[in-house]
Amino acid sequence: MRPAAVARPVSQLPTTLTWREPVPDVAVTGITLDSSQVQPGDLYCALAGANVHGAAFAADAISAGARLILTDEVGADTIRESHPDFPLLVADDPRARVGVLSAWVYQNPSQSLKVIGITGTDGKTTTAMLAEAGLQAAGHTTGLIGTIATRIGRDELPSVRTTPEAPELQALLAVMRERGVTAVVMEVSSHAIALGRVSGIEFDLAVFTNLGHDHLDFHRSQEEYFAVKAKLFTADYTKAALICVDDAWGQRLAASVTVPLETYSVPAPDGPGVDASADWRVSNLHIEAVGWQFLVAGPAGEARGGCQLPGIFNARNALAAIAAVTTVGSSLELACRGVAACQAVPGRMQPIEAESGRVVLVDYAHTPDAVGRALEVGRELANHRGGRVVALLGCGGDRDAAKRPMMGEIAARLADVVIITDDNPRSEDPAVIRQEMMAGVEQVPESQRAQVLQIAGREAALQELVRVALPADVALALGKGHETTQEIKGQRFELDDRVVLAAAMAGAPR
Repeated sequence: MRPAAVARPVSQLPTTLTWREPVPDVAVTGITLDSSQVQPGDLYCALAGANVHGAAFAADAISAGARLILTDEVGADTIRESHPDFPLLVADDPRARVGVLSAWVYQNPSQSLKVIGITGTDGKTTTAMLAEAGLQAAGHTTGLIGTIATRIGRDELPSVRTTPEAPELQALLAVMRERGVTAVVMEVSSHAIALGRVSGIEFDLAVFTNLGHDHLDFHRSQEEYFAVKAKLFTADYTKAALICVDDAWGQRLAASVTVPLETYSVPAPDGPGVDASADWRVSNLHIEAVGWQFLVAGPAGEARGGCQLPGIFNARNALAAIAAVTTVGSSLELACRGVAACQAVPGRMQPIEAESGRVVLVDYAHTPDAVGRALEVGRELANHRGGRVVALLGCGGDRDAAKRPMMGEIAARLADVVIITDDNPRSEDPAVIRQEMMAGVEQVPESQRAQVLQIAGREAALQELVRVALPADVALALGKGHETTQEIKGQRFELDDRVVLAAAMAGAPR
């Protein structure tokens, strides 16, 4: 999706960008990293890849109508062998320029929008959707960019990744501007920051939810993971910061930022208590049905707030959304009203309806911290019902393997019954992944360990979850959430936890 084409003379590029060669005298109307997506007038970014250099596809891009190619010296040498006179932008690190170039090509769309960026290991999607609802209640026409949904107003588009590549992202923001969007909420992954996808966006507010164990297959350490996230909270990216100080990472980040800062806190029930120094806090917190009601207090005053999602972490996500919407200029009361009205977020503690009154929840929890939080919610609800916590989970293949035993141990310690099964095994042997999870299970003493079943095949495991769970129990299917396919050996198969569970529940005894 692209906005209306506007020719941009390359001679007018920002002077902050420097090049190894003189800037060509051409104009461009679009930009892309994908040679197969080149349109006439485009700037094609020929970057070095893991297996092949983008310069290998330069001829295809030129044939499709590219007017200019961004590349490095290696790419320039390759292109000039066959197209010696074709205009090039040559830089030592061209990937670092793509974000700013994309923003420039599409006339810096973020400058015309209120943009809230949300980062953290867990809670990005829920906080973003709650903030979208708050902004709408405050009168904004909204845009949403995230893991499970991309929306322009009420129009929904497919989401390919949490944060799109810079050319697609800037084009999307420009289309939003064309369609009258006034405020955008977007999830910002650590990959997006590290790879420059969000460079060139002028965020009005950056929000930090938390930092847990994840993505160490991409980042070399937890310290590096944190350092990448912290970049978003500098003046190079954002005008202001909103940071949760309920974990040590948030406290550390809050102590280091130099942009205008507000903090928020909703402590866990067994935690040390609310951080009294936090700018945004809640009080009178109590469960209503499966959601929450509370009193919000912050720099904008006090108001009644709430959310319809279970779990103390969702009360925290709701406070983050309320604070974010208010911080970018909306009414506190309207922000609270919009967040409180937002119903289930797909795949995030999403209940599967059953006439029998059973409680079966689907959640995207796929990190140790998220699994722990989900099971704590299950325990809270199970205690109210006088039942057990029955949990199903697996771990993805070709991803951070260190978290597999951690997740198995947490589940075996916090649930009453655990079904270890498959997630997206991808290229790995699912039996090996399950055994790595079982190694964590076995770290829990037998006297404290849940009853543990290992079932190959996620669909069979989901059906067993419904069979094992008694009417008073709380059953949780963790890991895949909103996903509708399962990836095995390079192929994707239709599999939606919610569909399988609903079918199994329809045939379950009442």
